[in-house]
Amino acid sequence: MEKLVLIIGGNLGDRIKLIHETVLMLNQIFGFPLLSSSIFESSPWGGNSSGKYLNQVLVYNTDVNPKKVLELIQHIENSLGRKRDVKWGDRTMDIDIIYYGKKVMSSKTLTIPHPYISERKFVLEPLQEILPDFIHPVIKKSHIQLNGECLDKSEVKKYQKSPG
Repeated sequence: MEKLVLIIGGNLGDRIKLIHETVLMLNQIFGFPLLSSSIFESSPWGGNSSGKYLNQVLVYNTDVNPKKVLELIQHIENSLGRKRDVKWGDRTMDIDIIYYGKKVMSSKTLTIPHPYISERKFVLEPLQEILPDFIHPVIKKSHIQLNGECLDKSEVKKYQKSPG
């Protein structure tokens, strides 16, 4: 079993309802999360979307291989109305694999760990909340260190505490 770390979120529709629906669907596949961060609200990142995002980090134990995980989470995104028209554009739901244990891999369709972790405050804040001392397997720094060094100065604030 590996620790699968996902970030979920979006900026379209009933954002909080979509977060809850996504968690329920993920729980049907992976069981209940070992850890779940608070839900954070942040400004768009990447320049191609408008409206604030809600995001949450979840940690599951799984033996589902990473490529199958990607297939399953893309199915959830699509079922919740995800459109892939514009890179980093508005979306109902986005689910990204942040880590799969300490695995390091890169293919045309999947890179683990996620390549933008250290550049995104909206990822680092929830990671620091629930996995502060986890060491990034490539950068070799903790989430506390990465968050402190992050050049992204966008506002990220707690929207709702984790129910767990």
